[in-house]
Amino acid sequence: MLLLLASICLVFLKPSFQLSRQDYWVIGALSTYALVVGGMSVLEDGARGADRPLRFLLAIPVMLLIIRFPPRLGAIWGGLAVGTCLAGGWSIWQKIIEGVGRAEGYTHVIQFGNLSMLMGVMCFAGVGWALMRPHYRVAWCALLVVGGTMGMFGSLLSGSRGGWIGLPIVAFILYKGYGKKLSIALKVLVIGSVMAAGLAVYAIPQTGVQGRFHEAFNDLSHYFSDENRDTSLGLRFEMWRGASQLILERPLLGWGDSGYREAMSELGEQGQITYQASQFGHAHNEYIDAFAKRGILGVAALLVLYLIPLRLFASGLKHSDLEVRSLAMAGTLLVVGYIDFGLSQTFLAHNSGVMFYPFWLSVIWGCYSLLIKRDLRQD
Repeated sequence: MLLLLASICLVFLKPSFQLSRQDYWVIGALSTYALVVGGMSVLEDGARGADRPLRFLLAIPVMLLIIRFPPRLGAIWGGLAVGTCLAGGWSIWQKIIEGVGRAEGYTHVIQFGNLSMLMGVMCFAGVGWALMRPHYRVAWCALLVVGGTMGMFGSLLSGSRGGWIGLPIVAFILYKGYGKKLSIALKVLVIGSVMAAGLAVYAIPQTGVQGRFHEAFNDLSHYFSDENRDTSLGLRFEMWRGASQLILERPLLGWGDSGYREAMSELGEQGQITYQASQFGHAHNEYIDAFAKRGILGVAALLVLYLIPLRLFASGLKHSDLEVRSLAMAGTLLVVGYIDFGLSQTFLAHNSGVMFYPFWLSVIWGCYSLLIKRDLRQD
């Protein structure tokens, strides 16, 4: 909100910067999603349907503000690391001191765990920037590594399994960005430490990780044996099955939010899916949900929102300047994280989901774009 309010000053200032073609691509991705999803929602639900899609449009002036008045990268990386440490610390407090089953922060447990993990891996991306600091290099590296570790704790203690699926891809991106800079001995040490930490977290029952894995296998067994379809995973399978039937009936424009709820409820009453699965307002899968509610147009807008920034950021993963590369990695991980989260949760149906992605995209892209333009001028 503060960044958005500050961006009002751009109206009264003479333009002193030029937008690149890549900047317009990012603006186009945010606008396309906002206008397609917002337009279809407004037609169905009136002005209230524009609430969440509007956030993507409001992120655009923030991006312009960042390009016009770039912040210090230390403020971005430092704020991210401190925030992640607090999120991880709060999850430890909730789990150990308060004794909750799954740490949830102040929001939905899945949102909390996944965003905590995403902030953590983005901290790891910032290590490249820290290595370029002429002063306090060790302190910066330590802060970002601790922040990344605490983000992982937040995810693990929340028990949000959907985020864990993408960890191999996250590891590959981090390796692609920094792997060649590490000696073989250090690579072995890092891999060994990660494996040891993972085994330790799994072996300690109090973390809840072991139980969550066992629950997943039990859910699968109960679902395919028809013993119980209303488990955590079973409900998702039922929702996906029901939403897939709706997609086949209206593939072009979908059912809309209200139409989706009514149609799923009818499937539950007919016994085609379980009654409990028919009571959810979304499909617990971003792509199936978009297809069922807004048809091919909605899926296309969602893919544009993810794939355009992903392509632009990924082009910088091998950049010779570690400052540029760290931002490219953070942006890539932001998009990959959301692509992963969307497989088991309709992430953009929550306020935290529609705030984190567009505004962090604007901040990271604004800084990244400036560094790229600087390199072009020097060349």
